[in-house]
Amino acid sequence: MSPLRWDVLGAALLFAVPVLLLGATGVLDPDDVLDRLPWCLLAGWVASSLLRAVFPAPKPEPQRRRRRRPAAEEPADA
Repeated sequence: MSPLRWDVLGAALLFAVPVLLLGATGVLDPDDVLDRLPWCLLAGWVASSLLRAVFPAPKPEPQRRRRRRPAAEEPADA
C-alpha cells in the first residue's frame, strides 16, 4: 500500500493541523514542527490502514447481461 494515497494524506493533514497551529502561535519552534510532521504522516497511514482492514471496500455488483434483440428484418425493395 502506498503511503501517499488520498485518504492517507487527508488523515495526515488532519493530524498535522494541531502541530501547525502550535507552530503558528509560537508554542513550538519551527524545528519541532518539522520534526513532528513525518509522525503525522505515519499516524495518517496507520489510521487509514486500520480503517481499510476493519471496513473492506465493497465488492462491485455483477453486471446484468443484456439479451440481444434479433435484428429487425428490413422489407425488400421491389
